[in-house]
Amino acid sequence: MNFTTNHQLVLASSSPRRKELFSKLGVPFEVVTSNVEETSVEANTVVDYVREVALLKARDVKKRVFNKTVIGADTIVVFEDTLLHKPKSEEEAIAHLSKLSNNVHSVFTAVVIIDRDGHEETIVEETKVYFKTLSPNLIKAYVDTGDPFDKAGGYGIQTDGALFIDRIEGDYNNVVGFPLATVFEKLISLNILHI
Repeated sequence: MNFTTNHQLVLASSSPRRKELFSKLGVPFEVVTSNVEETSVEANTVVDYVREVALLKARDVKKRVFNKTVIGADTIVVFEDTLLHKPKSEEEAIAHLSKLSNNVHSVFTAVVIIDRDGHEETIVEETKVYFKTLSPNLIKAYVDTGDPFDKAGGYGIQTDGALFIDRIEGDYNNVVGFPLATVFEKLISLNILHI
């Protein structure tokens, strides 16, 4: 399918996975990364947190681009109402994966669209992820690859972490970090994308 837009689109994300997913729409866009400190955000709920971080990123980029439509996003992994951030050490990565083993957790991605006039729209998508039982040897072998350290929750569903998944409920792309179908639907409804 071919889509068109009369907006200059900016993806406010350094994630190669978001860039790859967004490029599936086939419209021109540029990438401008935000310079915000995500951990500075305080919120009462995990949904508020992920929304506020996405807003922070998108607003930061919007201040630097003129007359362009900015799309920012943030993804979090939540287990038993606790955020599992990107692990900072081997021990933390092992702890994350041990918690997720033989359990279900939620992945939330918030997407913020700020149009060229400054109007803001937010989306928060949830996908439930069911993990198989992971042996300590498997967890250690995966952590040794280095893959967990740049990923919320300490795993990538699009990398070797796919081997841990029993099933998901919801959008696979949301777990990767960008709920493309929902974003597409919103961009059409806002008249930013045209069929």
